[in-house]
Amino acid sequence: MAERFLIDTSAIIKYLNATFPDSSLQSLDELIDTESLISFVTEIELRAWNPGDPDDLLVYNEFIAGSHVVGIDSNIINETVRIRKQYRIKLPDALIAATALVNNFTLIADNDKDYGKVPDLKYFNPAKVNGNE
Repeated sequence: MAERFLIDTSAIIKYLNATFPDSSLQSLDELIDTESLISFVTEIELRAWNPGDPDDLLVYNEFIAGSHVVGIDSNIINETVRIRKQYRIKLPDALIAATALVNNFTLIADNDKDYGKVPDLKYFNPAKVNGNE
C-alpha cells in the first residue's frame, strides 16, 4: 500500500504562500496533486484564519474544496486523549496527530516542538528537505 500523507494547517499555509524551500514546494506539489488529505481541524483552522490579504481566504477555501477532509471517530478521540495526557500538546495538534496515527498517515508539518514529542507518529517536516531549515 502506498504511503499516504495528512497535511497540517501551518504546512498548508506555508505551501500556499510559497515560504518553504523550492525543493520542498516541488515535493509538496507532487503529493498534493496525487492526494490531498487534511483533518477536520485543519479545515476549521483554515476557514477561521483571518489573513492580512482577504484573497488568501479564497485560496484556502479552494484548497479545502480540493482536499479530502478526514473526520473524527471514537478511535481518533481515544488516541487524542492518550496523546494529550502523555505528551501534553495542544488539543488541535493532538487531534491532528491522532488522525494521522489512527489512519496510518505520515503527517506533513513543521511543528517539531509538538509533533516531535509523539515517537510513534510518522512525521515529515518540509522545511528540512535536503538540509534546509
